[in-house]
Amino acid sequence: MGDLSPQEIEGRVRKIWADVLNAGEGEEDATFFELQGQSISAARIVARVEDEFGVVLDIGVLFNDCDAGTLAREVAATAQRS
Repeated sequence: MGDLSPQEIEGRVRKIWADVLNAGEGEEDATFFELQGQSISAARIVARVEDEFGVVLDIGVLFNDCDAGTLAREVAATAQRS
């Protein structure tokens, strides 16, 4: 994942976010709970991030009611620590 720019990471995370949470137009910056996120959707997001980026996220980050941008930064930070 080291060859991806922060913008590429964010774009890919936003795609996962939109797919799992059915985020529509105008909801790009909505938080996890604003998009009716639940534990099953959190598990799906974490699994897709792991598949896509090879990093294991703490599922709790989603329950802090983050948005897609915050999640992308967490993905990048977790990858750097790995």
